Amino acid sequence: MNGAEKLVHTLLDHQVDMCFTNPGTSEMHFVAALDRTDGMRCVLGLHETVVTGAADGYYRMADRPAATLLHLGPGLANGLANLHNAKKARSGIVNIVGDHAVAHLQLDAPLTSDIHGVAAPMSQWVRTSAGVADIAADGAEAVRQANARPGRIATLVLPANVAWSEVPDAPAPAAAVATPSADTEVPDFDRIVQALRDQPRSTLLLLGDRALRASCTEIAGRIAAATGCALRAEFYTARLERGAGRVAVPRLPYAVAPGLAALAGFQRIILVGAKPPVAFFAYPDQPGRLSAPGCEFLTLATPEDAPQQALQALSAALGAQKVLPALAVQGEQPLLSGALTPEGIGRTLAATLPAQAIVVEEAMTTGRGFDALTAQAAPHDWLTSCGGAIGFALPAAVGAALAAPGRRVLALEGDGSGMYTLQSLWTMARENLDVTVVIFVNRAYGILRGELAAVGAGTPGRRAQDMLSLQRPDLDWSSLAKGMGVPAVRVDDLQALGLALLRSYATPGPTLIEAIL
Repeated sequence: MNGAEKLVHTLLDHQVDMCFTNPGTSEMHFVAALDRTDGMRCVLGLHETVVTGAADGYYRMADRPAATLLHLGPGLANGLANLHNAKKARSGIVNIVGDHAVAHLQLDAPLTSDIHGVAAPMSQWVRTSAGVADIAADGAEAVRQANARPGRIATLVLPANVAWSEVPDAPAPAAAVATPSADTEVPDFDRIVQALRDQPRSTLLLLGDRALRASCTEIAGRIAAATGCALRAEFYTARLERGAGRVAVPRLPYAVAPGLAALAGFQRIILVGAKPPVAFFAYPDQPGRLSAPGCEFLTLATPEDAPQQALQALSAALGAQKVLPALAVQGEQPLLSGALTPEGIGRTLAATLPAQAIVVEEAMTTGRGFDALTAQAAPHDWLTSCGGAIGFALPAAVGAALAAPGRRVLALEGDGSGMYTLQSLWTMARENLDVTVVIFVNRAYGILRGELAAVGAGTPGRRAQDMLSLQRPDLDWSSLAKGMGVPAVRVDDLQALGLALLRSYATPGPTLIEAIL
């Protein structure tokens, strides 16, 4: 057995059985090992940022890491944008990055690079296997790192000579398991209980990370019902379980002014897996922190903690265990007609969404109001880009569909951001994934037009407008999708959108809907 085969067996022994790949020459022994070893599903992406984005979406739905296979430093660099998103979402990923044989590195061949330097900014753990005798232990440690709470990006560099060399007989490494969340003492606990008893109306319970799973939001809903405090979610959510039959936890607004208004009345914010809210960018004469001046922050649980245990303890201290939370009730509404407006699109999504769907949202300008409009849709999960790097939704939809077969995935994507990871459509077609893609076509980087005004950069002239426009020529998303093997339809009104969504949900495999705004 060579080093590559040993690494594949090690990954499988530790429950990593999905590998998103874009290999090159240095990884051919690992490719051959994947071919000879049963149990690992291998999914090809046509660009590395599709590979890393799919691994992010997979972790969010599977709660365990996938592996990626990337080619040397440049291949890893191509995947960094979605590794950034994954790191901000606290997703666990095991990156396997090939490298030249050690003896070849001194020759400074064209693809020689500082892989550790490339990996470090988007990885919490980086290691190069020094020899074939180390590969099993290194692979096991990479999985252990990725499985920690919160999830971590682990990058293991596999030199070609380590991959092709024969492994000496040695004991198998101990099984890698997720690091359990210990019962952590909460220093702020008594102050939190007192605040919720004495001043609930000026206290906000802000939820993030795994506190946004339904098991946690239900407990938070009981606390809110018992005390009268407010509930909010962070704007960017790795996975928010919401919809009918669940507690509605509105997300904070994206823009600064609405964010300031939403938080203005709170003297204290209790953090449950969340961070103190800040503006996405700096703006002239605008504060960076969105909380009211003098607001006190109290921590009930960090992302490293077990939020459900912390919320249960708080509920017990407040006597809220038997208080019924307010649950969202599914609203029956007919398909709408008329022009494609953001509000109409949001209501159409809510009216048509199938139960237990997974929504992956990167709708940018069009989608900012979808949160409130879809709160009473059938129960579903809502995933957003936590790092803001463009090109998240399409590859994350691939990973989510592979992690949760049998559930329909709806990817909501802008036309500009969709072009960053267009190749994801080919993977959807090849794997026959149940993904419905809606591309909102405004033929512009619409979000940047708004930002140009928001930062006070002045009235855009011809050159500025050209840099923010997607015209001359217009993108033809229906043709692009068909060229990737995905059936497509173009719609330009709400009724056509609703009917296209229903047809797609009822049809196995992927579909793209090009919505002309």
